[in-house]
Amino acid sequence: MDPPFETSSQSGGTSGRQLLADRSVAAFLVASTASSVGMFLQAAALGKQLFDITDSALALGLLGLVEFLPALVLLPLTGSVADRFDRRRVAAIGFGVEIITSILFCLYATTDPTSAIPLFLVAALFGTARAFVAPSFRSLPPLLAPDGGLPRLMALYAGTWQFGLIVGPASSGFLYDVDAAVPYVVSAVCFAVAGVIALVLGLRRHQHRTPADERPSLHHAMEGLRFVRRRPVLFGAIALDLFAVLFGGAVALLPAIAEDRLGVGNIGYGWLRAAPGIGAVVLTALMAVRPVRRRIGRTLFGVVAIFGAATIVFGATTNYVVAFVALTVLSGADAISVFIRSTIVPLATPDHMRGRVMAVENVFIGASNELGAFESGVASTLIGVGPAVVLGGALTLVVVGVFWPLFPSLRDIDRFDDVTVPNDGIEARAPTAVVDC
Repeated sequence: MDPPFETSSQSGGTSGRQLLADRSVAAFLVASTASSVGMFLQAAALGKQLFDITDSALALGLLGLVEFLPALVLLPLTGSVADRFDRRRVAAIGFGVEIITSILFCLYATTDPTSAIPLFLVAALFGTARAFVAPSFRSLPPLLAPDGGLPRLMALYAGTWQFGLIVGPASSGFLYDVDAAVPYVVSAVCFAVAGVIALVLGLRRHQHRTPADERPSLHHAMEGLRFVRRRPVLFGAIALDLFAVLFGGAVALLPAIAEDRLGVGNIGYGWLRAAPGIGAVVLTALMAVRPVRRRIGRTLFGVVAIFGAATIVFGATTNYVVAFVALTVLSGADAISVFIRSTIVPLATPDHMRGRVMAVENVFIGASNELGAFESGVASTLIGVGPAVVLGGALTLVVVGVFWPLFPSLRDIDRFDDVTVPNDGIEARAPTAVVDC
């Protein structure tokens, strides 16, 4: 079994400058940034194009469902592939398929499309590629981080996603105004950069692959799900994110909100879509300098509650500035939640299981994002866009209240040092006493 990773309080930590000076770490962050920009740019352009064709919030929800289903259906395969083969090569192949989807979107955009069906078909292909990329690529940080550097690396890694949340959507409005095909060309270039880097990335630690003589089986593939279910800290952290974002999936309705409630065009929509990234980048930058070190569990619950409250404000307002600020606040809270969860999961998982556990987490994340988009689309069709967003935020607060007593081992985590891979197969309990460093 892998030894637990050192965390900052054990070794004095690794500074952000030291991490960025490491070539492999820097290359990984560049690849993640390129992938994030490409993905969010494509998502924003695709959502705008779909709404222009259909004028339907429900169609936006169905798009999320189409992108999520491959990760769910392929769960028995994706994590097992990430643990059995070189994760860098698996990720690179997945990025290659994503390039193909961007090219297909681009070609279709040049035909002055009137049907949404081809968009859904290509989106399903993209979801399939992402189902393999996510567990493979997201399992790499523990193999790259120096001792004591994983929490800070995860903060920087989260920052690349938040950077993509700003640059991708903000540029989508300008690029979409030039031509509907242009955003997809830029996305293809971004995926190409990520794929090349992933293929040649150097690792600090050896990947513990599934032995070649161990035959593939459903039992092996589903071990990740059983591993998560046996550990309340893992299950609680992932499930809290699932249900919070599932109900608070307001971002998926932004094309409808921007046009119908706020009355803004492509440029205003692009900046509104970038607002979540702005809040998230600010908080992520702060965490890269001063990572969350104490009261980890309670902080997680607190920021999810803030996420829900800000979602309610966003759904209730018809003022552009208030909506922009609410999106900034909710995304900043979500950035802290993502950082905590994405640090807890690899710390609590041995390397030979990380691909399968990350595949499970990817399904949960996909369920929260894509199914959240579907839920928001259906709810908005039934009760209206604004009330649907307000209801989602309220349900997020209910989830926090329910999970607080259900997962005391997650709630009472004080430091990341308390999260380790158990040697006896039993989830380590949070300490009964804490000592400040």
